[in-house]
Amino acid sequence: MSKSIDLNKVLAIVLAGGEGKRLRPLTDFRAKPAVPFGGTYRLVDFPLSNIVNSGFMHVIVLTQYKSHSLDRHISKTWRMSQLLGNYVSTVPAQQRVGKEWYQGSADAIYQCLNIIEDERPDIVIVVGADNVYRMDFSQMVQSHIESGAEFTVAGIRQPIEMSSEFGVIDVDPNRSGFIRKFLEKPQNAEGLPDSPNEILASMGNYVANVPAFVAALLRDHRLPSEETSHDMGGDIIPYFVDKQQCGFYDFTFNDVPGSTDRDRNYWQDVGTVDAYYESNMDLIANYPVFNLYNSKWPLHTGYVGLPPAKFVHDGSVVEGRVGAATDSIVSPGVIVSGGHIDDSILSPGVRVNSFADVQGSIIMDNVNVGRHSQIKNAILDKYVSVDEGATIGVDHDLDRARGLTVTESGLVVAPKSAIIHQDSVEFLHDRIFGEM
Repeated sequence: MSKSIDLNKVLAIVLAGGEGKRLRPLTDFRAKPAVPFGGTYRLVDFPLSNIVNSGFMHVIVLTQYKSHSLDRHISKTWRMSQLLGNYVSTVPAQQRVGKEWYQGSADAIYQCLNIIEDERPDIVIVVGADNVYRMDFSQMVQSHIESGAEFTVAGIRQPIEMSSEFGVIDVDPNRSGFIRKFLEKPQNAEGLPDSPNEILASMGNYVANVPAFVAALLRDHRLPSEETSHDMGGDIIPYFVDKQQCGFYDFTFNDVPGSTDRDRNYWQDVGTVDAYYESNMDLIANYPVFNLYNSKWPLHTGYVGLPPAKFVHDGSVVEGRVGAATDSIVSPGVIVSGGHIDDSILSPGVRVNSFADVQGSIIMDNVNVGRHSQIKNAILDKYVSVDEGATIGVDHDLDRARGLTVTESGLVVAPKSAIIHQDSVEFLHDRIFGEM
């Protein structure tokens, strides 16, 4: 008989201190896990929803980089029952062991060992905060317990050309469910025996026995700086692999209620602007891979009290003045007043004014799109204001000249609170600090 999980003896740790340089300018004013996604969510909502849906109600979120909006979102949204002792708590970098900030993901947990000491769990779950997926962590914890491993890594197949972006797992053929070798972001990786064009990539999700994990963190902290980067993937996993105590959990066997054959193994790293955009655009496809509407495994977020979306004008009074949206996600609080939306995501509080045209774009909270403006293949961050007649994504040379970000694929990004004029852009940073 397999040993059952004592839910009160499991502590979940969400690593949410990442800087997210590859997602700039979306991370110029916020931590990567706080980046909005899919209209009403933030990236951190995905791991937190997975954790609480799995039944684990003791959760800490380790923050560091530009964490204000992340802290605010979690404090307003993720309120658990104090009566039952449940909580989701943000923990900022506290410099408990010195004057340095977190030196890596392993060091972040080491600097918060007092929380593990206070909570006294038997098992910890450690997850990243910036991937889009559904996962029942109770199944991974059960697999970890049954394997007898001290530390377990979740993995998923990825194209071999992406090996330099992930930790690459080599499963031991002689010890089922254990890792023989682990390479952190190798430039040249070998493909799988049954699929030479694929690798097993670490998802950044781990389960560990507390005594062994704490010992590993203490050892890593005491190593000379030239011998460690204090990183979970670069240092802690190889340590357990060398001990022959590192288990492997195959994500393809994770069975989430309400999932289908199409979306059950969906996992997306949205580490770049283009990957972030493509993952959002999948949500509005006629047959998206990732299903937002799985009520059996809900995605929790914090938008409440907003009015329904509103569409104004049908073109009968003024020709072409039609408030309409096709193949799009339109969030609560949106007003489409005589503008047209196609293949786009509109977040809460957006207003699209008459004769404006928005195509293939992500429009974040409280953006105002002026009359007669054109937005094409763009991301507009929160509180952006687009002047009447201005364009974004129509003329890339103009976009670059105005200081907007244009990716190699032609995606244009307007940063938070920018004011888009026809021939120039006012940036929030310049308005705040320009006179200093």
